[in-house]
Amino acid sequence: MASSTVNVVRYTALLTGVFYGIAHRRTLQKAHDEEKLHHTIHEREHLIAQAKEAWKKRQESSKDGVVTDPEDPRFDLEKLFAKWESES
Repeated sequence: MASSTVNVVRYTALLTGVFYGIAHRRTLQKAHDEEKLHHTIHEREHLIAQAKEAWKKRQESSKDGVVTDPEDPRFDLEKLFAKWESES
């Protein structure tokens, strides 16, 4: 049989480990939440930059009436060639 001193040491070590585990989990979760927030903010900034770039392209293309983006359904290759010929 184990003496009462051994039992006290055993349960003290067990409780210390449990409380350490809880504290460590909280610090890991806090770091994860901060990283997730940073990633979300960075992603929003990236999307805003993309939207600004797309808007700028659209404004530039609407000035002369020729769509230069081949992905656009209003893209006309003949008009683009005519524009390039008039510029040179």
